[in-house]
Amino acid sequence: MREAAFVKKNKKKWLLFEDVLNKKIALSPNKLSDLYIEVSEDLSYAKTFYPNSNTEYYLNSIAAKSHLKIYKTKKESKNRLLSFFKTEFPLEFVNYHKELLIAFATFLFFVIIGAYSASQDASFVRLILGDNYVNTTLANIEKGDPMAIYKNMGETTAFLVITLNNIKVAMMAFVFGMLFSVGTLFIMMRNGIMLGSFAYFFYDKGLLWESSRTIWLHGTIEISVIIIAGCAGLVLGNGLLFPGTYTRLASFKRSFKAGLKIMVSTIPFFIIAGFLEGFVTRHTEMPDFLAILIIIASLTLILYYYIFYPIKLNKQKNNGRL
Repeated sequence: MREAAFVKKNKKKWLLFEDVLNKKIALSPNKLSDLYIEVSEDLSYAKTFYPNSNTEYYLNSIAAKSHLKIYKTKKESKNRLLSFFKTEFPLEFVNYHKELLIAFATFLFFVIIGAYSASQDASFVRLILGDNYVNTTLANIEKGDPMAIYKNMGETTAFLVITLNNIKVAMMAFVFGMLFSVGTLFIMMRNGIMLGSFAYFFYDKGLLWESSRTIWLHGTIEISVIIIAGCAGLVLGNGLLFPGTYTRLASFKRSFKAGLKIMVSTIPFFIIAGFLEGFVTRHTEMPDFLAILIIIASLTLILYYYIFYPIKLNKQKNNGRL
């Protein structure tokens, strides 16, 4: 790129940065930090392709001025964690509802594929869920307690093991996004097929309702948050696939940061899901109305926090009420 074209392409961004440094306008510490990274990338580019030019000297001067300002301004509030979950994350997540929809649609599609495949081939369920799980569950069905597998471990042990395993699956969905989003879609596919074949297995035994009321006690949050982790992976992958006006490295840094925030937001929900599976799901004797109440409350919590609340906050921000 010719130097004149490079300057024309990035001039508005540099002038914005100067205005911030001269206190003509204000940006949040996080946005200022992002802008600093972009200007630093531009400076590196100028040093490589336009050494000793006026462009390099200019960018070097504003980058140097900004360093001190960033670290003076970016003070962490005592309520930083509360602010993250209450305002910062929801306002940002509204920008990633498209990726969330793609992750959900992919997962749902492969749930249907898993159920259909299980209906066409009796051995498919064993292939996906494993002989040990199928044989144990069949034995439990014979004993009259088809959901007994959730009672095998102690409550606290089950809570810890399940929570850590769920976080591991979610992290895979996120990190595999670095494979240009394909890895994340693979994780959505694998888990979707597993759920679909699992559901058909119990349907085939005439136990769809009993299995659903038990599984979705914890599964409502667990599955939802795995899909949200898939959204984080797609955000990461799309940053590599579609860098836009940024360099691919700068775009990757931005998308990794955004995806990581999504992952941090899921931790409390995985703890809730682990608690429900470890301490609540095992009580298969609970009344239907109580199980349905927990499932509805779980779904409402997820939908509100990740969909409706971000939209509400964004509207308040646009209307100047935030």
